[in-house]
Amino acid sequence: MKTASLTLIGLLLATSALLAPGAAYAQIQTALPGPDPTTEVDEVVVLGRHIPEPNRESSEVAAFLTAEDLERTGDSSAAAALTRVTGLTIVEGRFIYVRGLGERYSSALLNGSPLPSPEPLQRVVPLDLFPASILESVTVQKSYSADFPGEFGGGVIDLRTIDAPRDPFFSFSASIGGNTETTNEESLIYYGSRTDFTGFDDGTRDVPGPIALAFSSGRQINRANFSTDELQAMGQSLVNAPLRLLQRETTPVNFGFDVAGGLSSDSSLGTLGLIGVAGYSNTWSTRRGFQEEGQFSGDAIVPVTSKAFESNQNDLQLNLLAGLSLTVQDHELKWTNLYVRSTTKEARTSAGPDLSVGGGILRDDYTEWFVRELLSSQLAGEHFFMDGALEFAWRAAWAHTSRDAPYESRFQYGVNADGDYIHNPSNLISFSELDEDVVSGGADVRYALPLSDAREAVFSLGVAYMDTTREATRHDLQLAAVSGLTDEQRRSRIDFLFSDFNINPTTIELRQVSGTNGAGAYDAGLEVAAVYAQVDAEILPLLRTTVGVRFEDSRQTVTPRDLFGGTTTFAASELEAQYYLPSFTATWNFAEDQQVRLGASQTIGRPQFRELAPQSYIDPESDREFTGNPFLVDTEILNLDARYEWYFARQQYLTAGVFYKDLDKPVESVVVLTGDQRQQSFLNAPKATVYGAEVEAKKYFEFPDAGWSFVANKRWLVQANYTWSTSEVQVDADDVVFTQGGGGAPEQASFFIADGSRLQGQSDHVANLQMGWEDDTARSQATIIVNYVSERITARGAGAAGAREPDYIQDPGVFLDFVYRRDFEYAGRDLGFALELRNLLNTDYDEFQELGNRIRINNYDLGSSATVSLTARF
Repeated sequence: MKTASLTLIGLLLATSALLAPGAAYAQIQTALPGPDPTTEVDEVVVLGRHIPEPNRESSEVAAFLTAEDLERTGDSSAAAALTRVTGLTIVEGRFIYVRGLGERYSSALLNGSPLPSPEPLQRVVPLDLFPASILESVTVQKSYSADFPGEFGGGVIDLRTIDAPRDPFFSFSASIGGNTETTNEESLIYYGSRTDFTGFDDGTRDVPGPIALAFSSGRQINRANFSTDELQAMGQSLVNAPLRLLQRETTPVNFGFDVAGGLSSDSSLGTLGLIGVAGYSNTWSTRRGFQEEGQFSGDAIVPVTSKAFESNQNDLQLNLLAGLSLTVQDHELKWTNLYVRSTTKEARTSAGPDLSVGGGILRDDYTEWFVRELLSSQLAGEHFFMDGALEFAWRAAWAHTSRDAPYESRFQYGVNADGDYIHNPSNLISFSELDEDVVSGGADVRYALPLSDAREAVFSLGVAYMDTTREATRHDLQLAAVSGLTDEQRRSRIDFLFSDFNINPTTIELRQVSGTNGAGAYDAGLEVAAVYAQVDAEILPLLRTTVGVRFEDSRQTVTPRDLFGGTTTFAASELEAQYYLPSFTATWNFAEDQQVRLGASQTIGRPQFRELAPQSYIDPESDREFTGNPFLVDTEILNLDARYEWYFARQQYLTAGVFYKDLDKPVESVVVLTGDQRQQSFLNAPKATVYGAEVEAKKYFEFPDAGWSFVANKRWLVQANYTWSTSEVQVDADDVVFTQGGGGAPEQASFFIADGSRLQGQSDHVANLQMGWEDDTARSQATIIVNYVSERITARGAGAAGAREPDYIQDPGVFLDFVYRRDFEYAGRDLGFALELRNLLNTDYDEFQELGNRIRINNYDLGSSATVSLTARF
């Protein structure tokens, strides 16, 4: 049993109780009309007329993105939109880091229900799956409250989908765009299937029948288990040229469309509402850059592997949202269904000196097809009794995600004496599948007890349950030369070499090289049962306090499975724990439209399934191999927050805050050396702290007397936020860690992590700036958007004899965007035009190591992009 101490919470409660009476008394004295002692004032309450409704209703440190915010920035997905929020950064275009903490410390909810992830490396759902068109609002809560799941570090992100409208509507929009590095450029491609442009394969990539039978038999594909005729039939059943031959073709433009509609209608049952959204996008991105690996040479690090690479990625996304609601006086039922399918088709190649062959030239060609699907169905209800004083809310949801990667192929080439590329024996064809289901439910009861005409105490009690199951399988195949290849065969084109003619018992034979002992498959599960109690009360005028505690009983397992029925050498991981997680916040509305918030809480962070599983996996974003560590444990986190808020006018404000987090056993990614090969794995660092400050301001300016109509007719906006933070990982001489490579035996922590180094993923500086105008007369809006993120650690450098390599560093840099929107009428139809210009500074992607020399770990140009869209409203 693990418990969290309530000592800090009690201290803050006592402090608030001591300060509040004097503060309230001062407010009352200020409000008295004169010195007449007979004047009686029952209670004076600062109303805060400019405080926005979400901020007024929330007792926590939080940020809110409304539909208006999403429209102004023009971001296509939830991930892109959240980069505008104070203290948030985006990694790989998909995962959100809050206050410098990695994506594992942030949880995502859809209408309050948890979501599974289709990513092998993460349990957190990638937020690029959620198009902005389906979202009504996004809430980022940075201070913890007991009504949220206890797995909370940087924050919780609650995505709220759009509801049925009061008035019926229908809209259609289409967009077209391009990128300077990609569009109309000659780029790599492979054919695939006839229907790839839809995001659905026509069956070309299905596992061939003979191989599927072999997989299901549980026998490894080799001569010990199958005859030469059977192996020949399996090898010849693999699709050849369409999925292996790299070609060059001019990359087309990006395009997409969205359709949305909704209505409400009164019936004998109540008011029925219906909302539907559908979208499709087809985008391309070409990357050309360098990938290097370094090793010590004396006191400096020098490149020993240096490859130029090129990739071309086609991303196709289909999303469907359907919602049905029924409202009857004090009762509302909602049924929300979401389907997202995201397909990535990629061709890439890399070539250059490689340490694995003594610095000789190697070339690797890849063809890949990744399909990620998310299906979520949620039923929820809200019921009010006793004139609204008693509220009962419930939700039940089922969500399924999958990731299918068939024919994930790599073929390698060396260089002969004439300098020509020839085939190497090394090649790999993989079929991997991941399926994850989440069944969840919860219920909350809230009772509002009036304390006066203006104050109340809200008592909340709730229960929640979540059961997550995951199954992951990976089959690796190799087309191996039986007795070596002739020079003519090694020089031949790839589809000629692996044609049916050459696949026979004497030339090339199919073999299965999947990891055994549990390295090829695993089953995982996470079951969490929780109950919480919370009181949100303005016991004293002007001082609102929220105190709660959540109890969670959890069991997380990762069980390696041998594909061939053998006994696994990797033991199953099981983390079973119970936690009491207290939370406290206080909000003091000490002046008109001004308030101060204080918060303290205890939360946890759990290792992700993939971090616990021994199965190896190549990340296509970085071309690096990852493997898990079954000896990881939970992270326990102390959170402290303080924030000042001043809402000096409607939609205008100034906020400033500080925060502190203490992490016990945070999970870090480290590079480990296995001979000349590098892998990334995971370990629990001993301790770490993160603290910082953040400030945000939003101000509108109007110049009605300006002589220039362009200025006079517009409302000008300046909005900016800045977060400074610092972190430190603490490693004492006697601290130990437990790694998979060490077999679970204690190892000296300082061999892997330097004392005083920054926490992985933390950036010292994050800043956003928006400047623009709104013109109600012309129905136009323009915004210049600037985003800056300073350097952060992406992985710990590998430990070497007597030294440790420098950490991997990424420098995100500065991004400059421009968004222009204008509504107009044409032929009696209401239309909308939008222009989006992204990365106008042409900032590149830069990940490196540096010690005497700069090693380009992963470096490529992102290019600038432009998108034009037109929307018709009916």
